[in-house]
Amino acid sequence: MRPKPRAIAVEDKEERRQALLDAVEALFLEHPDRMASVAEVATAAGLAKGTVYLYFPGKEEMLLALHERHVAHYFDALMALLDAPRKAGFDEVWEVTRDNLIRAPGYLPLTSRCFGLMDRDIPTGAAIAFKIRVGQAITAAGDGIERHFPALRKGQGVALLQHSYGLIVGLWQLLHPIERFDTAMERAELAMFRRDYEREVEQALRALWGGSMAGKVARAARGSAR
Repeated sequence: MRPKPRAIAVEDKEERRQALLDAVEALFLEHPDRMASVAEVATAAGLAKGTVYLYFPGKEEMLLALHERHVAHYFDALMALLDAPRKAGFDEVWEVTRDNLIRAPGYLPLTSRCFGLMDRDIPTGAAIAFKIRVGQAITAAGDGIERHFPALRKGQGVALLQHSYGLIVGLWQLLHPIERFDTAMERAELAMFRRDYEREVEQALRALWGGSMAGKVARAARGSAR
């Protein structure tokens, strides 16, 4: 395949960057157990290997950028719900989360992979910049959650989203079948890990959100009675 010419316009550069991320995503979904090389990504995107380095320093940064694109897609959908005039409840938030995070191909495996990359392989400055951008999205969504759930005080929407995300990722890591374990997961002493992840995480999130709202209401009632 003949490499494509270098992009000049800003729009062309962004289109090429997204094409690279599309290639990274396709390769990751095909082989989630390994990290594609820069050369493999370049070939999949129809670009010269050197062109890839104009957009990303290396394969680790490409995976993190893909993860950030996933995160942005989720928060865009969540904010569309929270900015709508119609009041949203847990069911609506869960539906957005289920469709754009839990069921999104590759979202959770890539999240788990990127946690490790930021600990070891991503330069500190780039990792911090990523965390800042994600923090801004969480803050905006937390404010929206508080508008729809008035039992929450200022800042508690952010905390609830953080707790929810930790639960979602942590439970996935606990229950996700590891390929190299093969048939060992069928052993009776490992039966507790053979659970329906989506059903389990929905139940856990309902308990978390229900408990958070009930706790805030109860504390408010005790305060007014004094």
